Amino acid sequence: MKKFIALIILFTMVFSSYVTYGSPPGFSGGVNNENEYEEIVFITGKPIKFVGEYKVKVNEKSGKKTITYTFNKLKPASLPVEAKMDKKIKITIEYDKNNDKGQTITNTTVDMDEKITIGNDEYQLENIQFSKSDIIDNRPASDFYTGNFTIRKQYTINKNQGKVVIEGTGTNVGYENFWGSTETQLIDYVIHYDRKIYRGDPKKEPNNYDEISWTGTVSIKTSDSATKSLQYWQNEAGLSSFNRGYIRVTNRDVVSEYSYNLPRMVRARYGYTVADTRLELPDESGKRNTGSEKLSKSMLPQVEHLIVPKFRDTGGHWAQDYIEKLYSLDVFEGESEFFVPEAPMTRQEFARAVVKACNIRLDSDTKTKPSSGRKASKDPVFTDVNSKDPDYEYIKEAVNKGIIQGQSDGTFAPGEPLTRAQAATIFIRALGFQNMAPNPGYFTYFNDDYDIPDWARDSIYMASEIGIIQGDEMGNINPNRDMTRAEASAMLIRFLEFLEKDLQKNYREEIIYYK
Repeated sequence: MKKFIALIILFTMVFSSYVTYGSPPGFSGGVNNENEYEEIVFITGKPIKFVGEYKVKVNEKSGKKTITYTFNKLKPASLPVEAKMDKKIKITIEYDKNNDKGQTITNTTVDMDEKITIGNDEYQLENIQFSKSDIIDNRPASDFYTGNFTIRKQYTINKNQGKVVIEGTGTNVGYENFWGSTETQLIDYVIHYDRKIYRGDPKKEPNNYDEISWTGTVSIKTSDSATKSLQYWQNEAGLSSFNRGYIRVTNRDVVSEYSYNLPRMVRARYGYTVADTRLELPDESGKRNTGSEKLSKSMLPQVEHLIVPKFRDTGGHWAQDYIEKLYSLDVFEGESEFFVPEAPMTRQEFARAVVKACNIRLDSDTKTKPSSGRKASKDPVFTDVNSKDPDYEYIKEAVNKGIIQGQSDGTFAPGEPLTRAQAATIFIRALGFQNMAPNPGYFTYFNDDYDIPDWARDSIYMASEIGIIQGDEMGNINPNRDMTRAEASAMLIRFLEFLEKDLQKNYREEIIYYK
C-alpha cells in the first residue's frame, strides 16, 4: 500500500489583505437593507421603533478600516408624539496580523454623535466610551472570529434636567468565506435614568421639582448573514443547445431580537404643568414592563448565471448533479465532452479543485488564475511537477504557504489516486478543525477503525462529525480506498454545503433562536 504524507491545507482567503466582515450597523440591534434602517430605542422607558434611511461609507487602508454610518431624521414607526433621531457612527478597526500563527487581532474604537427628540424632551449624547477586540483565526476555507466589547453612553436630558447612562457588555462571533459570512452579536444593556420633573415653570420655581430615577435592562441578539447558493434552472425553450444549468444567488439579511425589562410607565400624575402633557413616569406600584420585539431587513438577492456543463457521460449518473455544479463553478475544468466519473481522482486534480472551491488566491503578486500560456517560475517545487504544468502555480503556492508536503523522496505523485483518508485530511485542515478531535487514544464508531492511518484519524473523526464523509452500508469508512471522480465530487459538494449552510445555522439560528 502506497503511503502518502497528508496534504496540509493552510490557505489564505481571496477577499483582501484584511478580511472585510459584514456586521450589523452599530451596536444597538438595528437592522438594514440597502438604504432602509430600523432600530428600537428604550431611552424613555418604553420601546420606540425608529425607521428611516441611512448611508454607509467604508474606507480601507493597510492595517486599518473605517466604517461611517449616517442616520438622518429617523422617525417613529408609530407613536402618538412627534419624535426624531439623528446620529452618526464612525467605527475604526485596526488589524494586527500574526502571520506565523495564522491569526489576526483587531482593536475597534467608536466615535458617535446622537440626538433623540421625543415630544418636548431632547436627549443629547454627551460622551461615549467603547472598547472592543477580536481574535480572527485565518483558516484556509473560512476565517473564524470572536470578540468582546464594552460600551458606556451618557446623555443629557434637556441640557440640565437630568441624564441617562447606558452601559453594555457584549460578545460577537462570526465567520467569513467565499460562500457566506455571518456575524452574531449578543449585547446586554443596563439603562440608568435620573431626571428632575418640574411642577411649575423651572425659571420661576427652580427648586419645585421631583427627582425621578429608574433602571431597566435590554438584551439584544442581532445577526447579519450572507450566503451564496446554487439554484437549478430549466430552459423553457425546447430547441436549444442547452436545457439546464445553475445560477449562483447571493442573499443577505439582518435579524434582531430585543428582550427588555423596564419600569411600567404611566401618564404623569395630576399637578405637573410641564409643556408636554403626555409625559409618562414610572408606576409607583413598582410594576415592570417585560417583553420582546423582533426586527428584520433583507437585501435584494443578487443573481449570477454560471457556465453550462455539457458532459456526455454523466446523464443519469448518481453524481450528475454534483459534477455539473462543480463544473459550473469552474472547480472542474477542461474542454472534453467526457468527465469519466468512475475514473480515479488524482492528487493533483483534487488539490486544484479544493483551491478553486474555496476561491483561494494564489501568490500575492498573482492577479489572474494560472493558465498553460502563462510564464511560470523556473524553480520546481517537486521533482515530478513540471513548472510548465497548468496547475503548477496552485501547487507552488500551496508549498510556499506550507500547504503541501510531498513524499520523502521529494516527489508529490500528482497523478496517483487520492484516498478517502487524504481527502478527509484536506477538508478538515482547510477548516482548521483537526484540533477539535478528542484526545489521542480514542476510537471512531466505524467498523474498520483499525484501518484508519494515525495521521488521518483526527480528520476522519471530525469530517464524519460535521457530515462531510460517512460510512458505507456496512459501517465502514474505507479510509485507504481510492476515490473515484464521482465520489470526490459528492464530497466536494458536501464541503461547500457546510460552508454555505451549516456554518450559518450554527452561528445564527442556534444562537438567535435557541440560546
